[in-house]
Amino acid sequence: MRTLRLILGDQLSKSISSLKNCDKKNDIVFMCEVMEEATYVKHHKKKIVFLFSAMRHFAEELKSNGYNIQYTKLNDNENAGSFKKEIERQIQKFNINKIVVTHPGEYRVLKDIQSYSEEFKIDVEILEDDRFLATTKDFNAWAKGRKQLRMELFYREMRKKHNILMDGNNPEGGKWNYDSENRKPPEGSLFLPKTYNTPVDNITQEVIKLVEEKFNNHFGNIEPFFFAVTRSQALEALDKFINERLCDFGDFQDAMLEGEPWMYHSHLSFYINCGLLLPKECIQAAEEAYKNKKAPLNAVEGFIRQILGWREYVRGLYWLKMPEYKSLNFFDAQKRLPDFFWTANTDMNCLKQCIQETKENAYAHHIQRLMVIGNFSLLTGLNPMEVNEWYLLVYADAYEWVELPNVTGMILFADGGYLASKPYAASGTYINKMSNYCANCKYSVNQKNGEKACPFNYLYWDFLARNREKLKNNHRIGMMYKTYDRMPEKKKVQITKDSQKFINSL
Repeated sequence: MRTLRLILGDQLSKSISSLKNCDKKNDIVFMCEVMEEATYVKHHKKKIVFLFSAMRHFAEELKSNGYNIQYTKLNDNENAGSFKKEIERQIQKFNINKIVVTHPGEYRVLKDIQSYSEEFKIDVEILEDDRFLATTKDFNAWAKGRKQLRMELFYREMRKKHNILMDGNNPEGGKWNYDSENRKPPEGSLFLPKTYNTPVDNITQEVIKLVEEKFNNHFGNIEPFFFAVTRSQALEALDKFINERLCDFGDFQDAMLEGEPWMYHSHLSFYINCGLLLPKECIQAAEEAYKNKKAPLNAVEGFIRQILGWREYVRGLYWLKMPEYKSLNFFDAQKRLPDFFWTANTDMNCLKQCIQETKENAYAHHIQRLMVIGNFSLLTGLNPMEVNEWYLLVYADAYEWVELPNVTGMILFADGGYLASKPYAASGTYINKMSNYCANCKYSVNQKNGEKACPFNYLYWDFLARNREKLKNNHRIGMMYKTYDRMPEKKKVQITKDSQKFINSL
């Protein structure tokens, strides 16, 4: 009996469940680069370089550890172009009796793999992805009977279960959440350490050439290329964050500065989501820094919450609610994506900065994604399908399981409040408080209406007004409707007029 052990592009961990009990003499470990996966959405060029290079490096590592590796490169002559066709080719080539694979991260890939058993008349074993700290079964049990699934409650259960930042039965420091301390604006002169950067080796250079040839019409810049592409490099990136930026991450995690895409964030989601780093080791490294007094509690708790809380939570929600979750559109938003989402050619400086940095780096931090690009998408009524596709293809850490709940639930409130308790809508005041973007903008954040006014200012109120019937019973925004009702009728008319003019101009 010969087994094919399939390793997907986001499963680059030697401890992955599909490699456990592997018979190195007889089993085939198979990895492949296929056009279907690179183009089902037109992924950012830097994202493709990162993943193909990381896959090739991982395959070399496995080969040096004695595994029988079969690796299909994108430009191999025999490449069949899709997972299914490549699997069929391997079955015939090596007389495979069984396929073993770790549970994929995306619903469409799971459905494809589940079809192999019937199509190829072969045993297919799909194993739990034990890199996550909560299984889908665990999450489903927690979610059962709850009308709303609040991340904070799930996060507390995870802290207790895994004994992370706990003082006996109580949270370390007496509070579960220090988010209120993590919203300092970027005032004064901040020293911003550089993010991790590694020289490009021959493998990566070969992939860069391939991507330039095959994906020239995709979004984004390839160079400069700086991502870690091996586990050892990813561990260096983790150490660099813990030692240089974690101490200030808490205070300034919501802050934005023109020309400073990296700030104090970890930039580790690239490596955690593809498997080069394990979530638990990142959590433990941060907790150890707190115990050794290298970082304050608010910073460490905030970082751990992103991984142990939010990351695990959205993954559980994704598998609980798919496939219906993908088509939700609570506000019936139908507007097409503006051209400047691809070019960054807009007079709104906050959007210009965030989209340009996305184009250059295949990265933007969570406030840029949520409160600038996402806020604009919500207020202008952009179609959730188009917004989801954009977020999925432009960010190097984006896979549907993590992208879809964040966009549909958190950014667009397209699930009607299943994930978030209110829409994350804001005027220009919030962006002005948390960044210096407004200083160099054509529009004035202090003006509420008219051609020179920041569009966020009138779009915010117009969003609330046109969606009042659906939001009027939301207790978290009731005060905003009272404020709107006190406005003179002339001002309300101007808000509508300015908003319609702006939205039509898109």
